[in-house]
Amino acid sequence: MLPRLAVGTFISVGRSLETAMQRAAEAERLGYESAYVTHIAGRDSQTVLAAYATRTEKIKLGTGVLPIYSRTPVATAQIAATIDEFSGARCVLGLGVSHRVTVENWYGQTIDKPVREMREYATTVRAILNGDPPPEDNQKFKTAFQFAGYAARPDFPIYIAALSPAMLRLAGEIGDGVILWLCNPDYIRDVVVPEVTKGRERAGKSLDGFDVVAAVPSAVTDEPEEARAKLRKDLIPYFSLPFYRAMIERSGFEDDVAGFDAGMQKGDPDAAVEAISDRFLQTLTAIGDHGDAVASVERYLEAGATSPCVGAVAQTDFDATLEALATLTG
Repeated sequence: MLPRLAVGTFISVGRSLETAMQRAAEAERLGYESAYVTHIAGRDSQTVLAAYATRTEKIKLGTGVLPIYSRTPVATAQIAATIDEFSGARCVLGLGVSHRVTVENWYGQTIDKPVREMREYATTVRAILNGDPPPEDNQKFKTAFQFAGYAARPDFPIYIAALSPAMLRLAGEIGDGVILWLCNPDYIRDVVVPEVTKGRERAGKSLDGFDVVAAVPSAVTDEPEEARAKLRKDLIPYFSLPFYRAMIERSGFEDDVAGFDAGMQKGDPDAAVEAISDRFLQTLTAIGDHGDAVASVERYLEAGATSPCVGAVAQTDFDATLEALATLTG
């Protein structure tokens, strides 16, 4: 018998903020323990968390994840502390590096040394939230800011998005959790947990209390092949991004990446999409009937994910999926 899953969900906003707010309230009613919000080319993720807080009372609320180059550590600490106070100390600050194409074209910044810069940023935010002076030896994120007449929650949890072994070790060393996307159970067992453990040991800590948040693309449906086909198309950007490509190859799907590249080089995006194999999708997702989807989420727990988080597959009924998989929360 598996222990009770700390199942969460990713609830990002599509066309309607109101619909997303209602979905967050429903996730809480169904017993989900957390709701994470992505930060993409739309609404601000931290502000969306504040909106979710108005409709909920106990569900944990987190950014999954906020790109560190999108705002200064001071701005991040201030808004995170304010929303955490407003929500009754329910927030998690998930931080990520993002990707060079996004950082340069959206934020006008550069990624030079991602692991070092994440260390600087996260430790600076933590110092501000703890009421401590920020590190004086920062090279990129220099600040002397401290709260005046205000105190944030000193144990504010900071999670770090990680794919590579080096970033996973950093997450274990300085974070309270790690947030994963496109990391299947095999990768979690064979790479994530061992590397995070090395980081925890470096900090003189055990894995106890460390949260491994894994996004699980999910759809409880009678038409699983259609759902996988829709997801396959949505994965095109990730197969084009270096950080994800390296992780996917490290996961044992080098042939998928090679086939994707061959299709794109020939100017045949359909062939590129078809190169993303059924094996890749079946390993990664929780798509199928109720029993298949539940078993897939449970594989994440067995692999070492402490918080598998149900995420939507485009053009499927996510509300029905949330309700169906709520059997895992009881």
